[in-house]
Amino acid sequence: MTFSIHGLAVTRGIAIGRAVLAAASRMEVVHYFIDADQIEAELARARRARDAVIQELQRLQADMPADAPQELAALLDVHILLLQDDALVGGVRHWVTERLYNAEWALTTQLEVLSRQFDEMEDDYLRERKADLEQVVERILRHLRGAHVDGPARLAAAAGGGSTTPLVLVAYDLSPADMLQFKQSVFAGFATGVGGKTSHTAIVARSMDIPAVVGARGVSQLVRQDDWVIIDGDAGVVIVDPSPIVLDEYRFRQRQVLLERERLARLRHTPSITLDGQPVELLANIEQPQDAAAALRAGATGVGLFRTEFLFMDRGGRLPGEEAQYQAYRDAVQGMQGLPVTIRTVDVGADKPLDKSHRDSSLNPALGLRAIRWSLADPAMFRTQLRAILRAAVHGRVRLLFPMLAHLPQIRQTLAQVQLARAELDARGAAHGPVQLGAMIEVPAAALMVRQFLAHFDFLSIGTNDLIQYALAIDRADEAVASLYDPLHPAVLRLVADVIAAGARAGKPVSVCGEMAGDVAMTRLLLGLGLRSFSMHPAQVLAVKQEVLRADARQLAGWAAQVLQADEPAALMDAPHAQSHQF
Repeated sequence: MTFSIHGLAVTRGIAIGRAVLAAASRMEVVHYFIDADQIEAELARARRARDAVIQELQRLQADMPADAPQELAALLDVHILLLQDDALVGGVRHWVTERLYNAEWALTTQLEVLSRQFDEMEDDYLRERKADLEQVVERILRHLRGAHVDGPARLAAAAGGGSTTPLVLVAYDLSPADMLQFKQSVFAGFATGVGGKTSHTAIVARSMDIPAVVGARGVSQLVRQDDWVIIDGDAGVVIVDPSPIVLDEYRFRQRQVLLERERLARLRHTPSITLDGQPVELLANIEQPQDAAAALRAGATGVGLFRTEFLFMDRGGRLPGEEAQYQAYRDAVQGMQGLPVTIRTVDVGADKPLDKSHRDSSLNPALGLRAIRWSLADPAMFRTQLRAILRAAVHGRVRLLFPMLAHLPQIRQTLAQVQLARAELDARGAAHGPVQLGAMIEVPAAALMVRQFLAHFDFLSIGTNDLIQYALAIDRADEAVASLYDPLHPAVLRLVADVIAAGARAGKPVSVCGEMAGDVAMTRLLLGLGLRSFSMHPAQVLAVKQEVLRADARQLAGWAAQVLQADEPAALMDAPHAQSHQF
């Protein structure tokens, strides 16, 4: 009987094949007390298991094929860091020595403690790192039990990977190590029961361009081994045991998707210009310097958002020095081969702790000491980053972007710190380059006082994810109100439109760098509102470019004005003026 399971669409495309089930990730764990004289032996047992997992991951890194996505290497590094993190190691030691728990019990207890901390994080990316922690703990548990860790390649071989029948992988979750083997296996796509749009599985799936659905709750329990399964990566749906009619329909759609991808690939070198001749800048969001390569492959004309906080996190409380930061920023700038790179100063604090062991005690971290507030609270740290960015600007075009500004005194303090950083470099004779200065518009106060922002900055970037959260007073981390998160809310659209219009009047560029920029369903509306600069995940660049090439920005302006005035803008999104002009 045909049935479907809904999840999150993370990679476009259709995969059809026989299901190969990976074992559920949560293992049965025995709980018992040990005697006091067994403490050291129990700790040694836990240590040996952890070290074995570290060696296992290091071997995978060493054997990584040259064409493996760079995201995989970075995620394996994250897993190794988690295994060495004091929060995990120290916690296990505490439960064994203080409570006399056996190693497995101590490990799962500490996992629960840390999981609660992750759950309380407001940032989607950091909250989903909980899945990485669960996976490294599971690997330790398997070693403690002496069980073998099956990877996708082994599963594919066991399922008859040598046959011509296509296979799809169904799992509760997939670790980066699994994903590395996935790259070498025969699977056409995969579905997992957990994960979000910024989970590591989603990140790697996008980098591999593999049809995938994550967060399909119950998929690993409801799908049986060898079931025919369709992974609809466009709709975020898993269809199990499809009827012949459904199967034929999806095979037709699969061929259409392949043709569509081939057509999109041909757009890589096509200038991004609307039908009425309006040039549109398509930029990439990156997290690491090596992501510049993916941005170039996607045809991005620059980096619209380099999230530097990932250089600061999980370093055991040690901040990166000026030289280490300079090298990272320089690598990103050189990697873009003369194209502009927008470097956002560190956006940590409160909901984004530098170290997972540092738990914030604020009542509402989203409204607490974070982003530019955190930087201005530690001027020495802030200027270290500013000096590193200014030095990197010697090697190419750099735009310097500041997050979460809301007050004029903050703007003045920030600009004064830039001047001080320049003066410090001059005083020691260090070379530094020119930078354009920009501000993120991500709180309603900033959007409402955009005129003052434009007076102080060369460009603006609208961070729609946070702007929606703060405009609608919705904590994105709270599932109880997540359904109220609405990019098409009239108040949100008004704020976005006003900022774009103010930038145009002032003759200063405005970009959108949130999820809205990479959502092709929003491209025409943003073009109609006057936006000419989009920054998104590299995987979305060509799809958005296609929308740009098909759009007549002048015609869309009238329709966008109607959407802006509507009580329910979503109802007008399918209006004729919003439709594509076919090639």
